[in-house]
Amino acid sequence: MAYDQGLAQRLTEHFEGNADVESKKMFGGLCFMVCEHMCVGIVGDTLMARVGPDNYQACLNQPYAKEMDFTGKAMKGMVYVTPEGLDSDEELAHWVGICESFVRSLPPKVPKKIK
Repeated sequence: MAYDQGLAQRLTEHFEGNADVESKKMFGGLCFMVCEHMCVGIVGDTLMARVGPDNYQACLNQPYAKEMDFTGKAMKGMVYVTPEGLDSDEELAHWVGICESFVRSLPPKVPKKIK
């Protein structure tokens, strides 16, 4: 599945200069990892936002947000934001800010042991 290159560029610019952020192709789209935790991603032309369980319901109540049902079942703590909710850089920064705040509150990832 192709993902929105324009949104990818906007996210790349948003995270520019953050050494602890990297992008990875995942789920047929593109994900941005913060401190090795998935933060936001792009599926088609939609933002996949990891808002966290405490922010979940409030985020679903915002315009253009809907349940993330990538697997056919809603994933609590993750929402989709449709393109209409990302028209301005301020709107995109709002969503990324919620996600980044949540992800940065998580404990560091434990390195995987090599067998």
